[in-house]
Amino acid sequence: MAETTRFAPSPTGLLHLGHAHSALFAAAAAGGPGGRFLLRVEDIDRPRCRPEFEAAILEDLAWLGLAWEAPVRRQSEHAADHAAALARLEAEGLLYPCFCTRREIAEEIARSAGAPHGPEGPLYPGTCRRLAGSERAERLAAGVSAALRLDVSAAQARSGPLTWQDAAQGEIRAAPETLGDVVLARRDIGTSYHLAVTVDDALQGITLVTRGQDLFHATHVHRLLQALLGLPVPRWHHHGLLADESGRRLAKRHDALSLRVLREAGHAPEAVRRMAGFA
Repeated sequence: MAETTRFAPSPTGLLHLGHAHSALFAAAAAGGPGGRFLLRVEDIDRPRCRPEFEAAILEDLAWLGLAWEAPVRRQSEHAADHAAALARLEAEGLLYPCFCTRREIAEEIARSAGAPHGPEGPLYPGTCRRLAGSERAERLAAGVSAALRLDVSAAQARSGPLTWQDAAQGEIRAAPETLGDVVLARRDIGTSYHLAVTVDDALQGITLVTRGQDLFHATHVHRLLQALLGLPVPRWHHHGLLADESGRRLAKRHDALSLRVLREAGHAPEAVRRMAGFA
């Protein structure tokens, strides 16, 4: 079956074998004739993204033998698309400003003996969701910096029950409450991963979202956003993650073996593809 898939790295470091696995997986999942494999550079976190890393990503993927359909979509060039989605959610009363710092959130969680936890740790306790409208207005008028959070309870009341299809696990009941009131726009960035990836997948016509199992729970929120914004619903395939010899998943922060190091060590593309799980 022909699909439209994508690989969407962030240019905050060099690609490693785990990235190679994800890219090769997405390209293979596009299928035969009629399938489309797209590349998106997720560079909304401008302070951490560097042009030399983007150049290295494109070079390493081409060296692996991957070919993608032009043009490459860069998230930073489509801020207006993300802002329009954010404005729609805000107009429908589904967002609220959050004035809490990370420290204040941690202190609030520590004070709460029964703080709810999700797959990524303690959930935001909803401190600013409970603020009176007048207090919110006063803080905003005073120029107090705020992030925008999704009121998940109100959003679910609007959307009703939802499901999504995972190629490996079948039909999944959407449970966005497990991630709490996620941030959709930050103080320093006009959008968040959750909002940008959902909007971009729709605008690029992605029919099958392939990504690592570590992002499985994020899909609950993305399915909710699709319903709220009237976006098309793709299928998903969350693949397994490559691990190092100690069992830790490969990640930039763990100084995982990069494709650039493997290339410079004389490994051929075919050998690296095999190391990434593809013949």
